[in-house]
Amino acid sequence: MKKTLVIGASTKPERYAYKAIRSLVAHGHEVIGIGMRAGEVDGVHFDQSRPLDKDVDSVTLYLNAGMQEHYYDYILSLKPKRVIFNPGTENDFFVQKLGQAGIATVTACTLVLLSTGQY
Repeated sequence: MKKTLVIGASTKPERYAYKAIRSLVAHGHEVIGIGMRAGEVDGVHFDQSRPLDKDVDSVTLYLNAGMQEHYYDYILSLKPKRVIFNPGTENDFFVQKLGQAGIATVTACTLVLLSTGQY
């Protein structure tokens, strides 16, 4: 299973980050999160703090390109295997930075990847 960091975590059921956390947990993945507000979804507690886990396999983004800038150095420091850019989070500049650091990027929906067995 892949330890996944969800950036943009939310407790609002209509948000895709909320749905992604639930699906990741249901598929047996270990999930950590960062949200604008503290909360909990399916046993995953999160707030604005940045976990220092060094064994993160995937980072899945639910922040627009402008908000991602605050997380560039943090994500790069985690050295994840990949960063998933969900719809609406596309960011060519950050994709290039990640590529230069040897981190794979995927432009796709985490929910679709999970539901089709491609995660």
